[in-house]
Amino acid sequence: MVRRLIVRTSVWFGAFGVILFASAGTVDWPGAWLYLAEMIGPGFAIGLWFAKHDPDLLNERLRPLVQRDQTPADKVLMSLLMALILAWLVFTGLDRRYGWSSVPPWVQLLGAAAIGVSMYASFLTMRANSFAAPVVKIQRERGQSVITTGPYRYVRHPMYAGAMFYFLGMPLLLGSWWGLVFVPVFMALLAVRIVVEEKTLRAALEGYDDYAARVRYRLLPGVW
Repeated sequence: MVRRLIVRTSVWFGAFGVILFASAGTVDWPGAWLYLAEMIGPGFAIGLWFAKHDPDLLNERLRPLVQRDQTPADKVLMSLLMALILAWLVFTGLDRRYGWSSVPPWVQLLGAAAIGVSMYASFLTMRANSFAAPVVKIQRERGQSVITTGPYRYVRHPMYAGAMFYFLGMPLLLGSWWGLVFVPVFMALLAVRIVVEEKTLRAALEGYDDYAARVRYRLLPGVW
């Protein structure tokens, strides 16, 4: 499993690096190097923690983003999300190449901090929820149940709440104001995915309706 973690992390972010540097036309891009280091280092450390403390969850997280038992709507959403992320990387690289925008260093550091918040939120979510698969499905073989502890006490989808910090932080760290134009699209996709996921959970997971009645907000406390 650790070998799979190493290979998956190396291939995934190696591909991200190739896309960024190729579209930028240079490897002289400190923000991109910092982004890759921030994603690979802590990401690998979190993976090792779950390899020791919750290997079943790590095994689930290492599975493909499109799976046979995944809901059809989620297959479409995940495919669209990944296509948009790849386009986003290319766009920010082109911004670097042609100098369409310039982000001050202190704002880039804020972007790095936002990514750190996102990763920590993901860790807290997965630590509380051993069923936090990357796809929408019910894990009957693992006895999936409703999780009400940790960040789930405040919102019903804390990992998506953390993802918002990633979507905001990544273009800032990479020095692209224009990269922020993708953020509303990603937010809209998250909202649609939440609706799809909740439809699945309400239909097939006992106790989810009661939990949703207690924890009113899906993504942002006091907002939605």
